[in-house]
Amino acid sequence: MTDSARSNLRGAFFALLAFAFFSTHDVVVKVLGGHYSTFQIIFYSVLLSFPLVILMLMRDAEKATLIPVHPWWSLLRTGAAMITGVTAFYAFSTIPMAQVYAILFATPLLITVLSIPVLGEQVGPHRWAAVVTGLIGVLVVIRPGGADLELGHAAAVTAACGSSVASIIVRKIGKDERSAVLLLYPMMGNFLVMGAILPFAYVPLPVEHLGALALMSALAFAAGLLIIAAYTSADAAIVAPMQYSQIVWAAIFGAVFFDETPDRITWIGAGIIIASGLYIVLRETFAGTSITYPVLRSKMRPNTGTSPRGSEM
Repeated sequence: MTDSARSNLRGAFFALLAFAFFSTHDVVVKVLGGHYSTFQIIFYSVLLSFPLVILMLMRDAEKATLIPVHPWWSLLRTGAAMITGVTAFYAFSTIPMAQVYAILFATPLLITVLSIPVLGEQVGPHRWAAVVTGLIGVLVVIRPGGADLELGHAAAVTAACGSSVASIIVRKIGKDERSAVLLLYPMMGNFLVMGAILPFAYVPLPVEHLGALALMSALAFAAGLLIIAAYTSADAAIVAPMQYSQIVWAAIFGAVFFDETPDRITWIGAGIIIASGLYIVLRETFAGTSITYPVLRSKMRPNTGTSPRGSEM
């Protein structure tokens, strides 16, 4: 086996492990969502993430202020990340995990669309066809007009949109902004806004639930570091598709912990979305159709602004 093959294999392993951690994190979100409001979960998740972030920033040797170079883009990204966090956490709390992941998998498709006005990308007919096909897959999953359509489905769609906006802005300003700015501003926004709402939604936390929140923060932090290691070790085209392993974890965790079994329509819709996303990744990688590679350079995990993500470090 060549060094390149070994490196790619190592990167794929890191990515698979990272998304397993992220999926475990989402299980904790779903469990806590049955007891507390989304605002309270996000507030404590951010609060408990700050010590880990401070330890990470202590190693940042870059000498600069925390004032953003692009304040309006940073503000828009912060808002998008906060909306993503609230809607994604709510979706995990209220609808089956497999359906949430299937809808969130549409994020690369939306990034492709946003790359046109934001990054000046030219999207050809092949990628447009993949986008349209993937969005049809989303409709298959949520089944408009179906009896089981819930507010959580709308929240998952909103989370996918918010995540795509946050990701494309990182591609827009990431070369100019410090990683610390990209990391801290969404976290601070969540801390302040959720903290202001908390008095109206607070429910006392027993020690075991506080421990679960700490576990959430640790899992997200570890997963973010693994994503960095994956992209450092392997080609983006190898790492990016590993996000789709979350649908397998959703099926396993859903069955074990929540008595959820994805039905055939969910699997069909998820398959359509995954195929469309993989096609875009392959087009960007091998056909040279993208100048800025907006999908490959996005780390394919919704930016909730509650903890570090690979795309921010």
